[in-house]
Amino acid sequence: MKQQRQLAVSAYTPADGFIRRYQKLVKDVVIPYQYEVLNDRAPGAEKSHVVQNYINAGKVLRGEDGGDGFYGMVFQDSDAAKWLEAVAYSLEIFPDEELERKADELIGLIEAAQDADGYLDTYFTIKDREKRWQNLTEGHELYCSGHMMEAAVAYYEATGKRKLLDVMLRNAEHIYRHFIGEGRDGCPGHPEVELALLKLYRATGERHCLELAQYFLDRRGQDPKLFAKEAKRRDWTVWGSDGEDVEYAQMYAPVRRQSDAVGHSVRAVYLYTAMADLASETGDEELLAACRRLWESITRRRMYVTGGIGSTVHGEAFTVDYDLPNDTVYAETCASIGLMYFASRMLEIAPDGEYADVMERAFYNTVLAGMQLDGKRFFYVNPLEVVPGISGVAVTHRHDLPQRPAWYACACCPPNVARTLSSIGRYAYGISADTAYCHLYAAGEVDFGDGFVVSCETGYPYDFTVRYRVKSGVKRLAVRIPGWSRTYCILKNGQECRTEPARGYVYLENMTEGDEIMLVLDGRPQFVYPSARIAADTGRVAVQRGPLVYCLEGVDNDGDVLSLSLDADAEITVGEKISGLPKDVVPLRLKGFRTAPGEELYTMQRPQRTACEITAVPYYVWGNRGENQMRVWVPCQV
Repeated sequence: MKQQRQLAVSAYTPADGFIRRYQKLVKDVVIPYQYEVLNDRAPGAEKSHVVQNYINAGKVLRGEDGGDGFYGMVFQDSDAAKWLEAVAYSLEIFPDEELERKADELIGLIEAAQDADGYLDTYFTIKDREKRWQNLTEGHELYCSGHMMEAAVAYYEATGKRKLLDVMLRNAEHIYRHFIGEGRDGCPGHPEVELALLKLYRATGERHCLELAQYFLDRRGQDPKLFAKEAKRRDWTVWGSDGEDVEYAQMYAPVRRQSDAVGHSVRAVYLYTAMADLASETGDEELLAACRRLWESITRRRMYVTGGIGSTVHGEAFTVDYDLPNDTVYAETCASIGLMYFASRMLEIAPDGEYADVMERAFYNTVLAGMQLDGKRFFYVNPLEVVPGISGVAVTHRHDLPQRPAWYACACCPPNVARTLSSIGRYAYGISADTAYCHLYAAGEVDFGDGFVVSCETGYPYDFTVRYRVKSGVKRLAVRIPGWSRTYCILKNGQECRTEPARGYVYLENMTEGDEIMLVLDGRPQFVYPSARIAADTGRVAVQRGPLVYCLEGVDNDGDVLSLSLDADAEITVGEKISGLPKDVVPLRLKGFRTAPGEELYTMQRPQRTACEITAVPYYVWGNRGENQMRVWVPCQV
């Protein structure tokens, strides 16, 4: 079923430009900073204790005193896993002996924290080994295993070292024995291990990993009350969950019968990613049909213009169709990362520009917005409207912060951003038996295999010319034409190609050494109009240029964006560089009006308004110049 596949991270070598700068930031700042956090040495950051948890777990297994015990969330181990995965990808781009040594040292601690039977989880090893596998609803044992499996595969592929891979193969075999060998009925409360097991299967050929992934997917929703029954069998809990909310954990129906994206948004897209991956691996058409329904549910009725998903803080979840509030939104960074994963797996099954468009939207907007430009502060939640004094303060808005914190007690998002940025090449490019695919525009050199090597030159996402040059080999090349580009021009060796796109891709036959392709996309800014079904956006418009959604910040607009409205009939122009932002950031200038706020809460007097010029900046850079108002959807005067 799989029509094309992701390339290995090592197949893409970034060139100077937007992507490489971010990957260099991850290598030079984010990974070292997060290492200090994991070791509780980062000034001003919340205590992590991740490394010490592994040390203490090792002591417990050796019969020694467990030190100061376990500290953190039940899934604290996953922070170490995602850090190691980011390190692995970074080492493939920027070899670093000292960083590799630190990773090896941490892997040694992880190995020492693995029980003799293959079990690995510091929370239960330290706190109470007798409670293992009793709380699938909340315990996150399988979730932590999944992230460590992903790290193990990435580190093995990057370095050739098997220590962590062997640790996680033993762990996978332990899980297999428990659930399949011993007949334990269950599935993860938080999906993740399913997609990780499929990665482990492809890396090692171990069939038990494939069988276990399929078992967990097949069991989900067969008994919607599974978690509720589990809760009644024990007299302890982590967060007080009783398992009765069958939508929260995507348990409302077997996966092949699910149609609506519901519940915790990160759990949902991790689950759907695994479903799509298994469908492509086994040719399961019924599972694929469910994936397509769920994809449409998200992208056509439950996704923000920024690629954010998850409308409510209650359960960090999807709600219902077209319920997309801007100031109380959740839109967790990890959820948009998971949406990228889902899009990438669907893209492997059917090369369709729709999937790449969503992957790009999520990446350039919500995922990048999740990290401060200096790489040291992070958003968990990504609002589309912020008002200091309300956002982060009012009981309804406490989760929507006006500034990125340095770290979190629940720190799933920061290392998730790091691993995604470091591995972006695998999402940008793909390969089939006869075609090399360019899904995203990332400057650098790409080795598609079979001797076919292509270089890409571009200043994207601020420049809209992309040049591909075949350095060696012969193959068909597929270049994506994004849905947002109203016009485009593609030239082969200086001659315009008249080839029409097929499902969002132009296919260029028999590309050979020395051939050059130049793609020119439409870089004109444009207004984005919402569906009339989205109540929160009635009478509003957003602004987009290329893949970048823009927002208004108070710092650029006399401190107040709430009184502004846009003239949708006026031309949008490109502005000059703005102080305090990277030099390549392109602001936009718009025409509009400012309404006098008035002194009374309500009045019968018609508000006074004056014409004004309005400045917009890319959404991903907001919140980098101090606390101020921000708005994506702006009232519109037509």
